[in-house]
Amino acid sequence: MRVIIAGAGQVGRRVAAELDAVHDIVMIDVETERIDGLSYDLDVLTVAGDSSSIGTLQEAGIEDADILIATTDSDEINIITCGTAKALTDVTTVARVKDTKYIETWDQAENVFGVDFMVGTNLLAVAAAAGGTGLAAARNFDVFAGGTVQMAEFEIDPDSHITGQTISDADEFKSLTFAAVLRDGRTIIPTGTTRIRAGDKVVVTGRPESVDAFGASLAPRETDPKNVLIVGGSEIGYQTARLLEERGLRPHLLEADAGRAKELSERLTSTTVRNKSPTDRDFLTSERIADVDVVVAAIDDDSEENLLAALRAKRKGSDRAVAVVDHGEYVDLFEDAGVDVAVNPRRATATEIIEFVRDQKTKNVALLEDNQAQVIEVQVDTDSVLAGRPIREVIDELQDGVVISAITRNGSFRIPRGDTVIEPGDHAVILVDSDVVEEVIDHI
Repeated sequence: MRVIIAGAGQVGRRVAAELDAVHDIVMIDVETERIDGLSYDLDVLTVAGDSSSIGTLQEAGIEDADILIATTDSDEINIITCGTAKALTDVTTVARVKDTKYIETWDQAENVFGVDFMVGTNLLAVAAAAGGTGLAAARNFDVFAGGTVQMAEFEIDPDSHITGQTISDADEFKSLTFAAVLRDGRTIIPTGTTRIRAGDKVVVTGRPESVDAFGASLAPRETDPKNVLIVGGSEIGYQTARLLEERGLRPHLLEADAGRAKELSERLTSTTVRNKSPTDRDFLTSERIADVDVVVAAIDDDSEENLLAALRAKRKGSDRAVAVVDHGEYVDLFEDAGVDVAVNPRRATATEIIEFVRDQKTKNVALLEDNQAQVIEVQVDTDSVLAGRPIREVIDELQDGVVISAITRNGSFRIPRGDTVIEPGDHAVILVDSDVVEEVIDHI
């Protein structure tokens, strides 16, 4: 395929480096010095110019392109670039954006902006930073279908009330799909009679409230993180607080700028916002950090302060520390230094784009247990083997190790059962053994 990448920053370069071995890559950037020498480091062509300009896109060969990826640091330029490309030719467009208002608009209006796939840099960082915080006992966590479907992995303790139960009995309200049981390095596709053992990791999907209720039944709320401190009122810090509020938590947030602190206190309903500098060495003592379960360091554009805040918190007794990192190459360094999770928004964005280019059928992908299995989201088209047929009929034609674990239709969640008929346009969340994932995607 011919792929045009607008923006030769961290995201654009990372995407190009992953794709140039198997695709023809053209990179556009307005700064000549940024792309000088790129053709020596990577197997790419380069064009200097404004990617939102018709002339620049034509010079890059937009008429022959299969995919255009807009990854500049400007949301508006990325959106305009995609719209301009769509006006010139029928090309698949991808836009990287930071402001969530664009994602909300794109989610609600079909074909808006001329963007086929929109990647939210800040939202990806927030999801990684919050992880399973507030979701009782979760080891692994992801959302699909715009948040309508939630997936979580839970490890079963010997004294758990479901240890020894069958899958059918464990789902007390019949509101979940038990997609897999991970046991002794194997992925088991369970039936209703599969018995749960101590040490098993069970993967469930369902409505967020159903998954959360199941997690709460495994781990009483007193063991679930209650005290979350967010250091820095950046957009990532704000969105993290908002996500945790949606999970029923009441986080604390520190912001040095008085105006920004006032703004956030008005926008967040259950978060205590304090105008205090997190760079003050005494802030940990005053915040009773030993009582804090999770610290998220999200100071805007300041990896060093995020590292220091996270490490100080850990040393003062915080159970878990998360730090936002501006440069992808620092992720391993931060985690080696003692940070539990280092989040780089640009790396997460590049990974999401690369996954989309490699397989445009999938909307989202989550990996389980060292890539033993994958959970993928696909939109079912009229030609799919899934379309218009009951699940029990379809599943016999698919490879072993496949579970259709959730379905959404027009934004509404549906529990998949054997007689459920999947319709074109539905989003299906499917667990697949990693050994057969490519064959399954090709088949559906």
